[in-house]
Amino acid sequence: MGSNNELLEALTILEQEKNIPKETLLDAIENSLITACKNHFGKSENIKVQIDPVTCEYHVYQEKVVKEEVEDPVTEISVINARLIDSKYEVDDIVNIEVKSKEFGRIATQNAKNVILQKIREEERKVLYDEYYSKEKDVVTGIVQRYTGKTVSINLGKVDAVLSENEQVKGEVFQPTERIKLYVLEVKSTNRGPKILVSRTHPELVKRLFESEVTEVKDGIVEIKSIAREAGSRTKIAVWSNDPDVDPVGACVGMNGARVNAIVSELRGEKIDIINWNDNPAMLIENALSPAKVISVIADAEEKSAKVVVPDYQLSLAIGKEGQNARLAARLTGFKIDIKSETQAREAGDFMDYENDYEDEDYDDEYLDDEYLDDEYLDDEYSDDGYLDDGYLDDGDGYQEDTDGAEESDEMISEVEGGEENE
Repeated sequence: MGSNNELLEALTILEQEKNIPKETLLDAIENSLITACKNHFGKSENIKVQIDPVTCEYHVYQEKVVKEEVEDPVTEISVINARLIDSKYEVDDIVNIEVKSKEFGRIATQNAKNVILQKIREEERKVLYDEYYSKEKDVVTGIVQRYTGKTVSINLGKVDAVLSENEQVKGEVFQPTERIKLYVLEVKSTNRGPKILVSRTHPELVKRLFESEVTEVKDGIVEIKSIAREAGSRTKIAVWSNDPDVDPVGACVGMNGARVNAIVSELRGEKIDIINWNDNPAMLIENALSPAKVISVIADAEEKSAKVVVPDYQLSLAIGKEGQNARLAARLTGFKIDIKSETQAREAGDFMDYENDYEDEDYDDEYLDDEYLDDEYLDDEYSDDGYLDDGYLDDGDGYQEDTDGAEESDEMISEVEGGEENE
């Protein structure tokens, strides 16, 4: 069929631009030529195709068996005709006859073209699928395209992702061309290319953002042990350091809260409490209820439940707005948490037990100390404003020493609005 410079050029461009190997396309063309022969001659068992991978020159041959009498002209050739080609041929020899008819050439060319286009589409889909499949369970940045009903279409570069209504944070509205970060839930292969489902509400989104923002987390020095999220409102995250010299909370908060604030602004102001993980459930629960102070925790590891006593003035803060603080703490620790105020506990008649158990646990007396219930704590100033008062935020370290094992100063500062839970 002669050489084909156009074909060679086309294949070379495709190889460079679309990342599709030339061999794949040559195989496809070979198959298309065989198919064209089948359509043209009614059978293709005796068709052989030769394509030179370097020049893209291709030849199509029919193998015909030499016979005295020809019964099937597609697969057989008479001795006379065979000897016209070469006088050496005997009966039962196989003659390769090149297919050269113009009509067949047209069909074959059209066929090859269709096959190439089809193959390009398939390969492009495969390349895209592979590329995005590797990003499954990871965070990507996308550009908001448009709303289709309640679903948002987001461009991830070479392909659009789907942010469905139930993966959107309530109240988040996007403008076209806005850049947002998304968690890739799933990548499905479809006839139209990969279908990518993304989320803004998944807790792993926060985890991955910490990994990208906090080098210690990326390097595995600081581990995110647990995470509980109410998307759009608040996330609690428990961190642990494998290196005694690295403060996990401090690493995640960053200088002047820079690291956590970058994440907060990406999540459009969602509050983030960062607490220290502790293998002792009682300590972990105490930390998890931060920013509220705790008098005692009795945790039953088998039942996965805990009784917590907090100072009276801290009860609403411990429970949080619409129960959110307690709910997130329960989710973070995996314990069912029952919170009582000191007065409620005394009335129930079991406060003394709390005190004894608490001291047995080796906790600091300063918790049960009168000083802890000092007037200044109960002062009206501990209202929203007092809580956000400069004095209160001034001296993070002092705040840290106030409690035993609950270094919350940083996250207190990192989410200044903590006090709103006091209402």
